[in-house]
Amino acid sequence: MAKISSPLALLFIILSSIMINHFHVASSKTWCVATLTATNAQLQANINFGCSQGVDCRPIRPGGSCFIPNTLVNHASFVMNSYYQSHGRTNQACSFKNTGTFAATDPSFGKCVYAS
Repeated sequence: MAKISSPLALLFIILSSIMINHFHVASSKTWCVATLTATNAQLQANINFGCSQGVDCRPIRPGGSCFIPNTLVNHASFVMNSYYQSHGRTNQACSFKNTGTFAATDPSFGKCVYAS
């Protein structure tokens, strides 16, 4: 069996960990967003619920970083994701009575940054 010198082994371990951290294939990041089939009433209820449960809703208010586009689906998605991220990232935390779904692609845009 071939022996590897300690410095070479250390270099291999460091390079391996760097490469593993740069692979996006097995990314564990997920976001919770509103389904496109949710009604306006459901989206508003999700916003009301999330904001009443400690989610910082200032970004979706006028002048906030996520106010534009000023649509219920965008505002609800931001609030739903904030709730999901702050409540254990569980399936239940993204359910919102079956109006939430998971996204594997970061929905952030411009100055509106979704937590991950």
